[in-house]
Amino acid sequence: MARIAVLGGTGFTGGNIVREAVARGHHVTAYSRHASGDPVPGAHYLQASFLEEGAVAAAVAGQDVVVEALAPRGELAGQLEGLIGDLAKLAAEQSARLVVIGGWSGLRPADGEPRFVEGDVPAAFRAEAEEMVRALEGLERNAPAGLDWLFVSPAQEYGSHAPGEATGEYRVGGDVALTDADGRSVVSGADFATAVVDEIERHEHRGHVGVVS
Repeated sequence: MARIAVLGGTGFTGGNIVREAVARGHHVTAYSRHASGDPVPGAHYLQASFLEEGAVAAAVAGQDVVVEALAPRGELAGQLEGLIGDLAKLAAEQSARLVVIGGWSGLRPADGEPRFVEGDVPAAFRAEAEEMVRALEGLERNAPAGLDWLFVSPAQEYGSHAPGEATGEYRVGGDVALTDADGRSVVSGADFATAVVDEIERHEHRGHVGVVS
């Protein structure tokens, strides 16, 4: 069983990943700024601000896998790109795998086309989307030698506003967005978490991937 740290382990995505990983017997430490209102039995919870000196290093230490599921908002607005860069260096030094949860805007409509973030992203989400894409491009260009990393983008229709239902089915693609027969890009929170934990266990992909139902 793997030792897994989930940064943002009480949010929608992080919480689902914690729940799925614990259910499979992994040793999970969930980090967040605030205590969980619905803790997963068997997970270890720690409160931390990752802007504090030493907090990132402490989260990576001793882990096999570090899942970054934080959002670039609040105190992390404008800070998450640098934090992911720090995680990459520390994970490489300690031979830990780094899994970063991104957003749909980092995907492309077709090979060679600009990412969705370069198009019509709602103003309320543009800054967050742009920061996550900068973090992705930073990994693509400057990932430390030997770093085993994965950047996972969920479907367009995904999040706490549309949690969906667990089906146990999903598809994994590259950085070109996948859609269903009706042209929709959808995945439930539970199925996305299943995909992430399956990837932790199976280690089938590297780089940037997208997950849809």
